[in-house]
Amino acid sequence: ITSHDGTPIYVRDVADVTIGPEIRQGAVTKDGKGEVVTGIVLMLKGASGREVVTKVKEKVQDIQKALPPGVTIKPFYDRTELVQRAIETVVKALEEGAVFIFLVLLLFLGNFRSALIVGTVLPLSALFTFIMMGLFNLSANLMSLGGLAIGIGMLVDGAIVMVENIYRHLEENPESRREIRHTVLDAAKEVGRPIVFGVLIIIAVFLPLFTLQGIEGKMFSPMAFTVSFALLGSLIFSLTVIPILCTFLFGEKNPRPENTSSRILRVSEVFKKVSSLLESLSNKIIASLKNFYIPILKKALRHRKLVVVGAVSSLVLSLALFPFIGTEFLPQLNEGSIAIQAFRLPSISLTESLDVSGQIERTVMKFPEVITVVSKTGRAEIASDPMGVEISDIIVNLRPQRDWKTAKTNEELVEKMREKLSLIPGVAYSFSQPIALRVDELISGVKSQIAIKLFGEDIDVLKNKAEEIREVVSKIKGVEDLNVERVSGLQYLQIDIDRSRIARYGINVSDIQEIVETAIGGKVATEVFEGQKRFGVLVRFPEDARKDVNTIKNILVSAPDGARIPLEQLAGVYLEEGPAQISRENGQRRIVIECNVEGRDIGGFVAEAQKKIASQVELPPGYFIDWGGQFENQQRAMARLYIVVPLVILLIFILLFSTFNSLKNALLIIMNIPFAVIGGILALFISGLYLSVSASVGFIALFGVAVLNGIVMVSYFNQLRHEGAALEEAVIRGAELRLRPVLMTALVASLGLVPMLLATGPGSEIQKPLATVVIGGLITSTLLTLLVLPVIYNWLEIEKAEVEI
Repeated sequence: ITSHDGTPIYVRDVADVTIGPEIRQGAVTKDGKGEVVTGIVLMLKGASGREVVTKVKEKVQDIQKALPPGVTIKPFYDRTELVQRAIETVVKALEEGAVFIFLVLLLFLGNFRSALIVGTVLPLSALFTFIMMGLFNLSANLMSLGGLAIGIGMLVDGAIVMVENIYRHLEENPESRREIRHTVLDAAKEVGRPIVFGVLIIIAVFLPLFTLQGIEGKMFSPMAFTVSFALLGSLIFSLTVIPILCTFLFGEKNPRPENTSSRILRVSEVFKKVSSLLESLSNKIIASLKNFYIPILKKALRHRKLVVVGAVSSLVLSLALFPFIGTEFLPQLNEGSIAIQAFRLPSISLTESLDVSGQIERTVMKFPEVITVVSKTGRAEIASDPMGVEISDIIVNLRPQRDWKTAKTNEELVEKMREKLSLIPGVAYSFSQPIALRVDELISGVKSQIAIKLFGEDIDVLKNKAEEIREVVSKIKGVEDLNVERVSGLQYLQIDIDRSRIARYGINVSDIQEIVETAIGGKVATEVFEGQKRFGVLVRFPEDARKDVNTIKNILVSAPDGARIPLEQLAGVYLEEGPAQISRENGQRRIVIECNVEGRDIGGFVAEAQKKIASQVELPPGYFIDWGGQFENQQRAMARLYIVVPLVILLIFILLFSTFNSLKNALLIIMNIPFAVIGGILALFISGLYLSVSASVGFIALFGVAVLNGIVMVSYFNQLRHEGAALEEAVIRGAELRLRPVLMTALVASLGLVPMLLATGPGSEIQKPLATVVIGGLITSTLLTLLVLPVIYNWLEIEKAEVEI
């Protein structure tokens, strides 16, 4: 440092030189057994999570070889396990849906060849979809494969209409098999135009999904892409591959060669018998359905007003149920893990906070369902997730649900954990799941489902009003983990420099500030190099010289004349309580009241909370509330759909008008859309599911199938009228002949989604509302297509004929 009378004075003579840690802002503990060291891998935007994790695992194995004995690297959270299980859920639903569809085709077509031809569309369309996904850089995930699962029943619609029409032509005129190419071509031309417009309309129906923004856009746009690719592929194959296969498999049978082996002959005879039985069964089913349907249709045509009034009344009653259906952004995905946030007093030290974390971990580890518990308290060296030492993120990894003993459901287990943890004093909790926690934070800046953001100028007013809001919200049914952002309770050491005093000694403010900074907080004076490593040299007063206010008061400050003056003679030194944090959003101060909702829908909870806060909490001028979290996403998504969906219905109407060149026909088919809503609403109401973005996507998909059935029916009515049939004869005969394709279209679309409806694996929660809406809507839509649509068509055409007369 210097020398005195030729004697060098070293740093060791005036200070203790030791190797010490940096000031810690956080730590990680595990299973209540103490601290561990963790590493977090950050993935680049647009990268594949599965590929990144796989490469990280490979690199970890290389690092493990270089570690000293006894030190091991073990992953405590691996999201690829959830991704794999979610994909398996969708793939299983796809496979089972395909089986259901093939069985329906066999029963209704009564012919192995017909079923095989129609079923060919499924793998070909899937292959086309995967090729297009590769071209558009779409990954195979829960939502993209979910789009394929939604469309699996719709993929065969065009092929069903095509094969059924070709097969009917051949059955009505067996001689036409000799000229199979001409027969197939004529039959294909007959239904080609309705198929093209029908499938294009279904694709158009999914256009609203491309307009979604934010997180809902990220989630549902891959679904929209894949279902559109699949439908486009099915349209191409229905118009090209299907007619060609029909010419090969429906043509005249070639005589069997004389040298055919006896085994082949026996197999052939068995196949013939099975085919004959299947055809007989199919004919009986169709005949029974027609015998049941036609008398009802004739009665409906005689009582037109009653049928229409009944349909309209059903629509009105279903719409009356709509307010009783709860709303939410998305159903909660069961991730198989629990994330707990623990909040302590802001003044707590890191050591005390870690002690509390250990208590929490030991309490949670007592549950037999728990594999491991890891608590991240405060922030890491790289502050990717800045938190104070009073907050811990706790990840609880669970065993498979089949091995649970304490509880049967995730909600029940969380409730029991909440009861046990409430015995630890001074800690508030918020329960979520690891991915959901991060998503909620990205949405609103808080790690809860709902964020009530109060904006204003004065921090004390914000605090008081936030407590009033908390008191109101705490009495609302369904509230859980209610917590107000901690903005006060932190002790501050205040040093108020007296400028008149320091002026008498010739001391500057900056001199005192430098002394205080070095003495209390420490200051890096230089760096030491050790190979390629670099370490800062921190200069700081020893702990006994800065441990309390009195010792800090006695810190000596050097004056220019060499005098050493105690700090208390130059400044006021005292402790006072101040803000723990000051949060800002859009340039304004704000405080957040956050909570989760259990046992009811988020939309209904927020509506009730808004009403009660408005009536019971009076805000000063300039103070206002903004609602964030999942509710904000839901409102944004629904607001966009309310605008885009009517525009798409208008586009469908234009397509229908260009198809039929008739305003009445276009309006008649569009009427299928509101009537299809009846079953969707009833299905949600009966099942107890909420109206979410998933359910809204179900309604969108439902509109497409409903319109397609209407096109199939009306186009054939018009064709028979054009051939000279009388009005009622055309309606009855057209409905009878189109009964099979309409029922098949509805059944394959609904049964294709049944596995998704009954699935229980991860990811099924998001798909279930969608499947419920489509299946329920198709039931009422099909009934109304078969009864109400012919009645209204007959009614409108009678009035037209009367006007012409």
